[in-house]
Amino acid sequence: MASEAEGQWALLATGRAPTNIAVIKYWGKRDEALILPVNDSVSVTLDPDHLSATTTVAVSPSFASDSMWLNGKEISLSGGRFQSCLREIRRRARDFEDEKKGIKIKKEDWEKLHVHIASYNNFPTAAGLASSAAGFACLVFTLGKLMNVKEDYGELSSIARQGSGSACRSIYGGFVKWCMGKKDDGSDSIAVQLADEAHWKDLVIIIAVVSSKQKETSSTSGMRDSVETSPLLQYRAQTVVPSRVLKMEEAIKNHDFESFAKLTCADSNQFHAVCLDTSPPIFYMNDTSHRIISLVEKWNHSEGCPQVAYTFDAGPNAVLIARDRKTAALLLQKLLYYFPPHGKDLSSYLVGDKSILSDAGLHSIEDVEALPAPPEMKIHDQKFKGDVSYFICSRLGAGPKVVTDESQALLNSITGLPKGA
Repeated sequence: MASEAEGQWALLATGRAPTNIAVIKYWGKRDEALILPVNDSVSVTLDPDHLSATTTVAVSPSFASDSMWLNGKEISLSGGRFQSCLREIRRRARDFEDEKKGIKIKKEDWEKLHVHIASYNNFPTAAGLASSAAGFACLVFTLGKLMNVKEDYGELSSIARQGSGSACRSIYGGFVKWCMGKKDDGSDSIAVQLADEAHWKDLVIIIAVVSSKQKETSSTSGMRDSVETSPLLQYRAQTVVPSRVLKMEEAIKNHDFESFAKLTCADSNQFHAVCLDTSPPIFYMNDTSHRIISLVEKWNHSEGCPQVAYTFDAGPNAVLIARDRKTAALLLQKLLYYFPPHGKDLSSYLVGDKSILSDAGLHSIEDVEALPAPPEMKIHDQKFKGDVSYFICSRLGAGPKVVTDESQALLNSITGLPKGA
């Protein structure tokens, strides 16, 4: 290693990676250490402008140890998952030279350099919105850029998988399939892109953040309990999911929203049935989740064909996928009728693509108060103010990207410490 300016130097890279929402769920591992799933899964990648992790990684000969900060707080890097990702990327690192800065790093020197990592999620962590998927995908992608790793995205996805299973699907944009693989070493358990984000542009995604609290049962321990105690999980993995994945691939390819919605809703419900079939049972959804399901089911039934698909990960937050923008505007009207904001501020109650509010004719809280009751619902007088924290309006999005604007870096380019620390 050499530098023109002997002494202090730090080399930085910053990346941004999206979260993803599974429409055919991953639940259960056949290998805990390598994070190998019991079935294939399919997901949609969300627009990183609305839901993403941003990560800056830095190396410097002056760093005494590997360190990480998540959303401003220092966290331990001693966990096996972080260590797996660091080890696998370092193993694939290549020679690097920055002539301008006079920095030269040989392949074998990466092992000797400690890393500093700062990561920030623009949405709640551990609340069932796949924050770990965005976080580990971003970590692996950005470390790969810093260390001049040339592996293809499939290979990167298998490394991200060792941090968090669903992270492998966040290496791509659009529609993504995680192939469970058959090999014991997990080398064939990788993500593949089924279609990019431009393939089905009509879809609009509205997320009801019912709770941004950390969930009581983590996905890791919940999965382990399900694998050990749920007969339904075994039946689902072996009998139901293989044909469901094939049908979902067809629905995506053909823009067949009716099939897409039916499969998405059925798979979400079966995932939560597996959670109830677990001993002791796991409750990720709550009364608000169930009310949203009821609203969507009744509307879909009254229209004679699905307008909206719902899916819930390991938490109470509803991810609602509307067939087009006009439908999404109608959906928002129905949601805000039953779940109006606590205060008068409508603009902070819906984040992401706020233009959907004007599409729905909602410019003020008075417009929300004047909304007519959805005709398909029997009980009109009951409203549930405060039961939804806020809504996010999003769409399909692209995979990870390098952030070139140095002002967006989360670490100081000289000290390698979090900015403002």
